[in-house]
Parts: sequence; C-alpha cells; structure tokens
Amino acid sequence: MSVTQDLATFAAGHPAAAIPPQVTGRALALLTDLAGSAIRAAQEAESTPSVLAMLDRLGMQGDGPCTVFGLNRRYGAAAAALLNGTFGHSLDFDDTHADSSLHPSAPVVPAALAAAEMTGASGADLLAAIVVGFEVCCRLGMALDPAAHYARGFHPTATAGTFGAAAAAGRLLGLDAGGMACAFGVAGSQAAGSLQFLVNGAWNKRYQVGEAAMKGLMAATLAAEGFVGAADAIDGRHGFLAGYSDGADPARAVAGLGQVWETLRIGVKPYPACRYTHAAVDGLLALQAEHGFGPDQVQAITVGLHRNGITLVGDPLPAKRRARSIVDGQFSMPFAAAVALIRGRFGWDDYDLLGDPMADALADRVDVVRDASLEGLRHPFGATLRIRAAGRDHALRIPDPSGEPETFPTPEAAQAKFHALADPVLNQHAAPLLARLRGLAGAPSLRGYL
Repeated sequence: MSVTQDLATFAAGHPAAAIPPQVTGRALALLTDLAGSAIRAAQEAESTPSVLAMLDRLGMQGDGPCTVFGLNRRYGAAAAALLNGTFGHSLDFDDTHADSSLHPSAPVVPAALAAAEMTGASGADLLAAIVVGFEVCCRLGMALDPAAHYARGFHPTATAGTFGAAAAAGRLLGLDAGGMACAFGVAGSQAAGSLQFLVNGAWNKRYQVGEAAMKGLMAATLAAEGFVGAADAIDGRHGFLAGYSDGADPARAVAGLGQVWETLRIGVKPYPACRYTHAAVDGLLALQAEHGFGPDQVQAITVGLHRNGITLVGDPLPAKRRARSIVDGQFSMPFAAAVALIRGRFGWDDYDLLGDPMADALADRVDVVRDASLEGLRHPFGATLRIRAAGRDHALRIPDPSGEPETFPTPEAAQAKFHALADPVLNQHAAPLLARLRGLAGAPSLRGYL
C-alpha cells in the first residue's frame, strides 16, 4: 500500500483498545494543557477581537453545539474548531513534537473536540481520535524533513496539522479507510501555512493553525458526505510530500506505525515563545541561579542554535533585538534571553517588557549564531551558551529544553500552569473545568459535557 493508504487504514481502523493507556493518558494531558492556553488567549490575545468580528460578520457567530474555551457561548463545529485552534496557538504556549518541529495539539484537538460534540462521541473515543491525529501529523512532519520544509517557507503545524485534524475528525465521523483517504485527498488541497508572518509579527501563524483545525474537520465531513477527494494525496506525484519539501522521506511517516507512539514524544512548553528559545532560557536561568549575577552585570551572551532556530528566532538579528509586538517577542531569542535575566522566569504576563529600555539594552548584548554541533541530532531544540557576566565567563550546553518527554511536567506542575493561565479569565470556575477535563476519559458523551 501507499503511505496515504497506510495512514488512512491506521487512522480509521486502529482499535482503541490497542492504544496503550499511557498514550491516551498523554493525549488527555496535552488536551488539558492546550485548554489553558486557549482560555487566556480567548480574552487577551490581540488578534482575538478581529477573528470574532469576522465570524460575526459572516454569520458564524454562535448558536451551535460546540465548546470554545474561554468564551461563554457555543458555536457551530467549523467555527469552534477555528477558534479553539487559533486561541490554542496564539500564546505560543502549546505543546511541541521535536522530531517534526510542530505543535500537534493546536490543529488536532479542536477538530477532534468539535467532531466529538457533533456526534455525541464518548470521551474515550475522543482521546483515541486525538492519538491518531497526533500520529498522522507528527509522522508527516518527520517525513517532510522539518529543515527542508522550513527552507521552502512552510509552517509545519499548519500544513501537516491539516492532515492530523482530518484524521482525528474522520475517525469520530466514522470514516472507513477509503473515506479517510478521501479526507486526506481534500486536506491536501487545503494544507497551507507560510512563514512570512515573521517579517512583520503578523497574526497569520495563530490563524493558519486554527484554519488547519477547521479545514481538517471540513475535509473529513466532506468525505463523510460522499465527496471524492484526490487519491494518493500524501505520496502521489503531486502530493503533499513532493510539493512541500525537497528532502522528504515517505518511509518515516509509517515506520513503526501502531507500535511506536509519537504521542509519547510530544513535550509541553514552560515558556510562551518559540520552542527554539527554550533551551537557552533554561540555561540562562540555571547560570543566573548558580552564579548570582544580575541583568545589569551581563556584558555579552552568545546563543548557539540549530539552523531551524536561526530561521525562526535569530535572523535578522537587528530586528530580533527590537521586538515590539507579541509575535515579534515570541520569535526573538534576544528578547527571551532578556526576559529570563530580568525576571528570572518567562511567563505570558512578562510580555509587558516589550519596548522596556532594560530589555532592549540586554537584547543588544545577545548574539545568535548557528551551531553545527546541534545538527544531525535526533532533536533540534538544544542550545549552547557563552555568557560574560560580572567579569567572569560561563559556558553551557543544553541538549534539550525542559518539558520534553524525559522531563514531562508532573500533574502538579500541569495544574499550576493551567491555573496560571485560566484563573484570570474563569476565576472560581477554573478548578471545576479542570476537574471535568481530567475526568473526560469516563464521559459517556461529549455533547454538553464541557
């Protein structure tokens, strides 16, 4: 069979009982993590009013069966998927799969949740669908070769994420393998996501991930209604892998399928910024704690990153040193370093340092260079640090940022992150929602559950 058929057969037919409990448990933890980010973004992301106004103007303003985190109203399924995906990705605080360099929950979970609420599926069915969606998009991201995909100017969360969303929604809509392949055929025409947002701190990044969730749901629904999608949409002559990468390896999409669970390799972010900044932030916080220097004592910092990191958070360096919008800050290694050294942390509320004179002065002392020793490794998110502070030189290599599978947050840490994001919006309602989310696996129907 082709890669398209293999993935379609897996997504439609892999038995839920054959998914290990730790895998569905991880999916639940990731869903809960995304919900916290979406709740805060629904109220505070600067792009939210425009997206809501667009839906209102187009007559998609609500009165549907589907939950949108952070809003006190329900929407139709397509709008709910769009909003939850956009909100979930707006803070850049959502999970990351290192090998594919994408954020799987933001496109997959909203599509699956909307489909589950449409159909009245159980919580267990929802989690199984999320797992297959994660597996599809992460494996496609790996098959694309993230460095080659980025070099072509694509955003893998939005491109591969569309297929993951279609897989998750299609499973809940009852597609068989043929129907799932049709859904992938439609998704192949809808998968889109450009890195051009980096030029001016545009809001495209968050919106195109919400669109991936919505378009995956639409692709699956079209297939469920008998629509004929393109055959071999993933590995055909003009398929996804050929069109979106110069270095694709189709075998990576199906290696160990159903036996090796990429879901367990998804990490959770401790900081609301591009994952390529995180290892360096970890290192700076560790060095500051060990040696006790203050931000005013830092004379120079050199951060070494993988070439993907340079593309996203280090180039062009003069612009990265002058982040002025939240998107600019989310993709600025100099700004992230400055925040860490000034505040001894990096949380969503620390974006108040944008334009701060001390932050700008520190950013001017940060160089970002490509470190070839970080390439050719399994994970691309490591960093090297050289820092001169208080008249002393320090060096550190951080192979992986915190929050990766080996340092996955404890339930207590996950709860703290959720409350830090949700409490300012939901107040006393945050704890009951968290309890419902954590009990989702036992819900007989998602309709009205949240």
